[in-house]
Amino acid sequence: MLLTSLPLTPDHDIPAPVLTELTALYAANHEFFSLSGDFPDPDDIRPEQVASALAEELAHPDAEVLLARSEGLLVGVAITLAHHPDPADPDPWIGLLMIDAGVHRQGYGQRLAGLVEDRFREEGRTAVRLAVLDGNDRALAFWSALGYEVVDHRTDRQLDRPCSVLRKALD
Repeated sequence: MLLTSLPLTPDHDIPAPVLTELTALYAANHEFFSLSGDFPDPDDIRPEQVASALAEELAHPDAEVLLARSEGLLVGVAITLAHHPDPADPDPWIGLLMIDAGVHRQGYGQRLAGLVEDRFREEGRTAVRLAVLDGNDRALAFWSALGYEVVDHRTDRQLDRPCSVLRKALD
């Protein structure tokens, strides 16, 4: 699996072919977006909505959008945040890790999570956090199986949705 940063044009736009791939990946994850409420209609996710959502993420100076490819095909995306907006939180965050629903349960999620963790280790970070929306039991089981532990319950900063905060030490 190859992990690269999201390429942007000189105008800071997502190149059209990449945006098409990302839109297909987002649209394939109907179940997640039905739960999250990130898009007005999870049955009709459009390129301009995906571009807008990613632009909001990239507005944070410490955010990075990472594309995961296998045999040239986009199989996943991860959005990371090197520093949480809360200054009391020293850990980097995984804001989103999503695998194309067409290749779920083939190990891509574990590999992508491992690559993201490795990047943080290389930066000298000692732990990583993420939030799982309440009701997303599959995601909670996935992250727990990877060694993440629930350390808090609160609402997310974006849409005030209840979630569990998980943390994993990076040994």
